[in-house]
Amino acid sequence: MAALLFLDVDGPLIPFGGTGYRVAPGRWESSGNPLLGRLDPALGPRLLRLPCELVWATTWGDQANEAVAPRIGLPDLAVVDWPEPSEAEGRDGLHWKTRHLSAWAAGRPYAWADDEITPADRAWTAAHHPAPTLLHRVDPRTGLTGEDFDVLACWLGGAGV
Repeated sequence: MAALLFLDVDGPLIPFGGTGYRVAPGRWESSGNPLLGRLDPALGPRLLRLPCELVWATTWGDQANEAVAPRIGLPDLAVVDWPEPSEAEGRDGLHWKTRHLSAWAAGRPYAWADDEITPADRAWTAAHHPAPTLLHRVDPRTGLTGEDFDVLACWLGGAGV
């Protein structure tokens, strides 16, 4: 069974520091989401070439399949459904997604590309997830770059799994 790659949208796919790429306007731009213009259409094919199962791990939820996937050439992907926030989440220095992604992976190897990963998330995952993991922090100013893809491809191709 292939490793999972959990994908965040804001930061990794929609960079905050770039001018972005022009894409055909759609309902999201007309409904007030100008950030979709920052999506690089080349990301989809690059992601599809990685030896893994892609999964949305974003607060966009199912909207990632509606608004993001078609603009970068991805099919509909599985979506992590987040639990209701609780007061206890995040108090121990962990990102609020960390524990839930480990549970969702159900013992499978996974990589997680996000712009908010910290050393605390890596340490917790190494101590609590039974399979190999790669928690890869993406610079939100640039989004996923060639270097990020190299790291992900190397790990997913067997170096870390």
